[in-house]
Amino acid sequence: MQSKLMFLHALSPLHAGTGQGVGAIDLPIAREKGTEIPIVPASSLKGVLRDACAALHPDGDTCTHIFGPDTDNAPDHAGAIVLTDLRLVALPVRSLAGVFAWVSSPFLLQRLSRDAQLAGQSNLPVKPSLADEKKAWVSNNSALKLGNTIILEDMKLDAQTQADTWADWLAPQVFPDDATWQVDFKARFCIVHDDVMSYLLQVGTEVTARIRLEDDKKTVAKGALWYEEALPAESILAGLVAAQPNGKAQPADVFQIIGQIAGHPLQVGGNATVGRGLCRLSIA
Repeated sequence: MQSKLMFLHALSPLHAGTGQGVGAIDLPIAREKGTEIPIVPASSLKGVLRDACAALHPDGDTCTHIFGPDTDNAPDHAGAIVLTDLRLVALPVRSLAGVFAWVSSPFLLQRLSRDAQLAGQSNLPVKPSLADEKKAWVSNNSALKLGNTIILEDMKLDAQTQADTWADWLAPQVFPDDATWQVDFKARFCIVHDDVMSYLLQVGTEVTARIRLEDDKKTVAKGALWYEEALPAESILAGLVAAQPNGKAQPADVFQIIGQIAGHPLQVGGNATVGRGLCRLSIA
């Protein structure tokens, strides 16, 4: 089985939900059970990619060979594509300088590095040895620094210029065809302690109150107030896309189709009609 690393960049708030919530948020986003890291489930992503394939290849056979037949003909053969959940790599967080920071942590980057190794990449940056909750790593040309500190949300952290290796590795993979955004990413990239990241994953998502109006009165319908959670625009997630021969398609066919899809905007998750889920896919 051959695999490649893929990145998803949210151009608008992204709601990949789990249905009804049990807490204050009625419609929460999907998260890993053990880590609470936000994800886009592979099942959701597969549907998005299949629809995009169908738009590019309306003959139908190409999509069937890559993604597998429809439910009625499922026993015929499996699809040639294999997808993992997309996990958060960098969360956009409000910064007093530089507008916002793309914030990651040693644990998030360690898991990304493991995926990159599975995809055949080598010479990867080492896991950041950041042991102090009051410190943050930034790049040499960081736009986030105020003197020797950075301020993220309500937290003041001491800035250390040790994130260049990771920023230099990530930027061309997330923005492979845009040198301007590569520079911006490096200037806003930041690594914080895992405990600080856990806090940001709880308070750094976007929660919106939604209502439904009565058609005739234009007042809020009874019981029609709910809260939705979304990953903020500019969030970056990553996972693996793998391919295996299935008698209908070869790995090269799979990666060719995914490469074609990566050149077009995608709508991922729910609430498309209110602007949620506009994303860009890149293959490393």
